[in-house]
Amino acid sequence: MPGFLLVNPKSGSRRPSAAELVAEATARGIRVHVLAEDDDPAALARAAEADALGMAGGDGSLAAVAETALERSLPFVVVPFGTRNHFARDLGLDRDDPLAALAAFGSARSRDVDVGRVGERLFLNNVSFGLYARLVHRREGHRRRRDAFARLRALWITLRARHPEPIVLDGNPLHARVVLVANNRYELDVFNVGERARLDEGKLYAYVAEGWWPRTWDERAAEGFRIGAPGARLHAAVDGEPEVLESPVELRIEPAALRVLLPPESE
Repeated sequence: MPGFLLVNPKSGSRRPSAAELVAEATARGIRVHVLAEDDDPAALARAAEADALGMAGGDGSLAAVAETALERSLPFVVVPFGTRNHFARDLGLDRDDPLAALAAFGSARSRDVDVGRVGERLFLNNVSFGLYARLVHRREGHRRRRDAFARLRALWITLRARHPEPIVLDGNPLHARVVLVANNRYELDVFNVGERARLDEGKLYAYVAEGWWPRTWDERAAEGFRIGAPGARLHAAVDGEPEVLESPVELRIEPAALRVLLPPESE
């Protein structure tokens, strides 16, 4: 069976175009579906007859198809086609060459990587709470209204907020502006997500930035964390996408759960 690739045409703004990507994938014998507005990527991946499932998109597009690949015991292919492509970067892919990533279909080269779970939802990179999560929720609302000035205003309001949503980590209340729970360890500066040296350590890392203008991260490592907030709603950003979670929520690691195909070394 051929590989099956879903393409998010709204991811990023760099070349190649979605049409060029589709043409190259088709020439390689890969079946391709370009996502329409109301398409469900997980449902499409679940129904596809394929020996590997792939996603061409940004970090927020990957997890649903990766979860389906895991459910079906199929390998997963990452085609960096978004703005930042952090997961592709940490896999060692060339983020500037999505066409080269297509060579992973049918490749014998692979890596078994950890995935995280927040509740039952899979994440590949991280889940954030507090200041950044509030900004992501505001950004999404303004994006839907296509109001650039309102997006800047949302950033300003978020940065001025001295008392963000209270956060409780493993039963301990935090006076934190940002809590970030990551799938494996990041090199971090405040408000700047660096790289991960490993994707197979088998640990989650919680990073806590306290104070009105935080300058350092408090780092904690475990196989799981429990995050809560007063009330029943917990605003989060899951791999950069806004989400409202039940409180408290359990986060856990699934070591070496996902097999990711990589292009051959010579490509």
